[in-house]
Amino acid sequence: MARIIDATPACDIPNGLAARPANPAAARGLEYNDEVKAAVDHLYEEVKDFVTPFEWPTIAPLIHAINKLKAEKNAVVLAHNYMTPDIFRLVGDFRGDSLQLAREAANVDQQVIVQAGVHFMAETSKILAPEKTVLIPSMEAGCSLAASITGEDIRLVKEKFPGIPVITYVNTTADVKAETDICCTSSNAVQVVEQAAKDWGTDTVILMPDQYLAKNVAANTDIRIITWAGACEVHELFNGQDVKDLREAHPGVMVLAHPECPPDVLTEADFAGSTSALANYVKVNSPNKVVLLTECSMSDNVAAENPDVEFIKPCNLCPHMKRITLENIYDCLTEMQFEVTIPEDIRIKAKKAIDAMLALPKMETPPDFKTGLKPVDLEVLSRAS
Repeated sequence: MARIIDATPACDIPNGLAARPANPAAARGLEYNDEVKAAVDHLYEEVKDFVTPFEWPTIAPLIHAINKLKAEKNAVVLAHNYMTPDIFRLVGDFRGDSLQLAREAANVDQQVIVQAGVHFMAETSKILAPEKTVLIPSMEAGCSLAASITGEDIRLVKEKFPGIPVITYVNTTADVKAETDICCTSSNAVQVVEQAAKDWGTDTVILMPDQYLAKNVAANTDIRIITWAGACEVHELFNGQDVKDLREAHPGVMVLAHPECPPDVLTEADFAGSTSALANYVKVNSPNKVVLLTECSMSDNVAAENPDVEFIKPCNLCPHMKRITLENIYDCLTEMQFEVTIPEDIRIKAKKAIDAMLALPKMETPPDFKTGLKPVDLEVLSRAS
């Protein structure tokens, strides 16, 4: 598979991971022995484009140990699309975007859920499965978007705009969801906005905290949207000029963008949609050459599923997602550490907002966002306002 990597300065390794041992398995007393080879060496084919033969013996024992621990502890790993391929493909039991993982969390049979993602995702799993033990491998796996708004912020917004439905992106904390009327993901944001406006009998909704998602939704609906000055630190790095530069450097490339990118990116892109929509586009259309304007590992994971497609990779890593490693998934299961808990009164209120989202009709295929549209100006709220 051809790989062309256009790295940017955003590819910094999160503090703490740069000092990881050269052999993380050996550092935990795990050996690359005949048992490990028999159990997992056949899996190497799935990650051979992303893990070198030299690296494999240093992580294969971890993969084997994690898969054994899952059986012993009655555990399941929910792996987000932004996980590295070794996690996503070799230890993840359920894989997908936030909406897919939320649905799985509500229905898994195992008693222990390990969230291979960031903290708000683990909270969502706990909200939907309170009887389960929910673990996150690193408590440092946060989210710039989730950190941009609080439950108190939502309460103040509701006081300022009484009677207008409040929709919050699933990339928020439990206390924010608890003050929300209905949640959404990038997969169903347009659907949720239009349904909320219909149910409340209004032409205006509040969609927070991602201002770029809100602006891109606004370009795809007639509903008036009020938003918040939040953004994903990965996706806001892209801009429309990046798309033009990519086309000039790589003629014929198809540019696919996530709707958390600024609107000028979607104006220039060929296709835009949630992580599941991006993956589905590549699978269905099999373009000769493609670039995904989203998180690095998402591109790696889609590439692994589409070996005949040439991927150009401008690399914006999420430092929070990269806090999750094979090592700390192993440690998490070994020690049963970093359990995520939520006060029951908060959990019950937050669950209503998530349930309202999950009750909407399930779409057969992930919808896309229209590209080439003129950006829409919205009222953007902040604590200062």
